Amino acid sequence: MTDDTESPSLSAARRIAHIAPLTTLSEKVRASHTALIVIDMQNDFCASDGFVAKGGRDVSLVQQIAKRLPALIEHARGAGVLVVFVRCAYSTDENLYLSDVWLEQAARRQGGGYTLAPVCQDGTSGGEYYGSIRPTAGDIVVTKHRYSAFHGTDLDMILRSHGVRTVVLTGVSTHVCVETAAREAFVRDYYTVVVGDGSAAYSQQEHETALKLVDRFFGEVTSIDDIRLLWPLRNL
Repeated sequence: MTDDTESPSLSAARRIAHIAPLTTLSEKVRASHTALIVIDMQNDFCASDGFVAKGGRDVSLVQQIAKRLPALIEHARGAGVLVVFVRCAYSTDENLYLSDVWLEQAARRQGGGYTLAPVCQDGTSGGEYYGSIRPTAGDIVVTKHRYSAFHGTDLDMILRSHGVRTVVLTGVSTHVCVETAAREAFVRDYYTVVVGDGSAAYSQQEHETALKLVDRFFGEVTSIDDIRLLWPLRNL
């Protein structure tokens, strides 16, 4: 169904598509077919003594969103939204995951991380969840070994098994793992939404550049307040 204010391009999209497009944020993030994905909120990326901070990057923007995310995550649970935590496991004693390509890049650009010091290694403080941002019973946890939440993981199968059409992305860092997840979700035909004040990078410029790219090519950007308004709590 169209209205007189609809653009000719959107009207054409409706005619061409085999499935009716979801055209409003409200339609896209309906709780019954949406997953909230929390990406890489681990000490090595967020804590003042983690890998990123030790390398001289400013983690203050990440720590600010860490104060806002718990309420959004809890609201999503209460609204019946599927909550998925994506975590990294990079370093291992046997080096199960890091290729020569990865390690060469790390040696050039990561200041000893991955080569001289472990990053997000299971059993270490750096690999633990940051602060109070952690899964509870009923949440799904996906472990990845690359920037992409989809590469080499069961995330796509899990989402499709739950009837998910839209992913709402939060976490760190906006310009690397969050943006990579947005790109890969979009090419797998998920509606993709990034929560601007629920994601962060290590500079405001990096953050804003990534959000502009997402909005232009891969999905749309919204806020915590707008998302919460569209997720009514159940049994109220």
